[in-house]
This record gives sequence, structure tokens and C-alpha cells, in this order.
Amino acid sequence: MTALEKIKNIQQKNHSLLCVGLDSDLSKIPKHFGNNIKSLLDFNKEIIDCTKDIACAYKINFAFYEQYGAEGFQILKETFEYIPADIFTIADAKRGDIGNTSGAYAKSVFEYFNADSITVNPYMGEDSVAPFLEFEDKMVFLLTLTSNSGSTDLQRIASNGKPFYRFVIDISRIWSTHDKLGYVFGATHPDELKEIREIIPKHCLLIPGIGSQGGSIVDTISANSGGPAIINVSRDIIYASTDKNFAEVVRKRAEFYRNSFNQVG
Repeated sequence: MTALEKIKNIQQKNHSLLCVGLDSDLSKIPKHFGNNIKSLLDFNKEIIDCTKDIACAYKINFAFYEQYGAEGFQILKETFEYIPADIFTIADAKRGDIGNTSGAYAKSVFEYFNADSITVNPYMGEDSVAPFLEFEDKMVFLLTLTSNSGSTDLQRIASNGKPFYRFVIDISRIWSTHDKLGYVFGATHPDELKEIREIIPKHCLLIPGIGSQGGSIVDTISANSGGPAIINVSRDIIYASTDKNFAEVVRKRAEFYRNSFNQVG
């Protein structure tokens, strides 16, 4: 089964485009979980338990775990292992380096953590991305036009009338097939999203920026035009409550996003 097939299967099963981002931060999780590093695992497990029939994917931001060293890496691994096997997993690691270094990163993410996909910075070119694409049935999401305000600093710089994010799309399309290569494209750029959907109708997009970053559900779904997509929401779901009714509130918030995406679509 290809990565894209796995995405489509779970999206059909759970009737969902929703990806829940596990950007778990000890300073923000409800106090009843405790305040030691192992609390992050308990927090993640409860999030997964109450959303696993609603989400199509989980995106795990490595930085929130790597900061704790060996213990953080163990929690990261146990979180991946706790996610049901049919749900798509995204290692939000934003790797990218020269070939042999990227090869080591790829082995870590795809073999040790057994993630289904990874976010990769394409700035160093094809040889920095190629090692990730060598793994069968895995997907690589290239950073393209991201949802943060600083995306305008470099990603929109134009050359010959074309912004840099378009160069990323145009040149990378020859690197691999659409079932292995996807793109990170922020919901905060709906006009550009509509434009690139006409260029890459079959590639899967990982779309952050809904929720706390202010992306519009209606504009995003409309601009995506029914193309393969995973729409990520992190903070607005996982920090929806600080009380002991946490799981109930988180579930309702996840249902809100899942249902909103479906209603618009």
C-alpha cells in the first residue's frame, strides 16, 4: 500500500480530512496530568484515545520532544507506537541536509520511529531530498508556502516573475511520483493554494494554519478543489480545555473541525 493509498483509506473510514497536531508542551497541558516529562505521554495517549475515530492523521512535532533528550525521544517513540496502525502519521521534523546526512535522518524517522511521512526543507536541493524518497510506501512533504508570517521573507521572493515557492513545486515534480511527494501549504494563503491546485491536482497537501493561526475553513476547502489533502489543527484542539473534562472537550473540538471540513466540501 502506498502512503497516498493509506491516507485515502483512513480518510474514507473516518470520514475525515482532519490531522491532529501533537505539539505537546508541558507548560500548556492540563495540570491534572502532572508536570514531569512522562506527563507528555499520558497527555498524548488521551488525545489519541478520544480522537482516533475522528482524525485521519497525527502530526508529531519533534522539537517538543527532542528538547528533553533521551527521555523525550522515548516519549516520541512510544507516541508513534500508540497511534493505531491504520492512521497516517507525520513526523514534523523539517529535516534536510546533504545526502548522507539526510539518509541518516530518513532511517531515524522511517525505520526507528516508523512514521508514514516526514516534513522536509528542500532548500538544499534534490540530493538533500532524494534519500527520503528512497523509502517505499512513505511520503515526503516539502515545505512550500508555510502558514507563518515569516513565510514572506524568502518563499515569495520572485525570479523571472515566479515566486520561490513555485520553483519548489515545479522542480520537485520531476523528483518523484505524486503518491510519494506532497507539499506543506498554509491555509493562510488561499489564493495561492487555489493557483497551485491547478498545477498539482494529484499531490497530497499538508495544510496547517487553521485554528490558532487564523486560516479560513471555507476558503481553504474551496481553494483545495477536492484535491488530496490533510488539514492540520494543533493548539485549538489539544489545548481546548484545562479541566478534568479535557477528553470530552477535545473530542467535541475535533468533531467540530472534522464536520466543518466535510460540510464545506
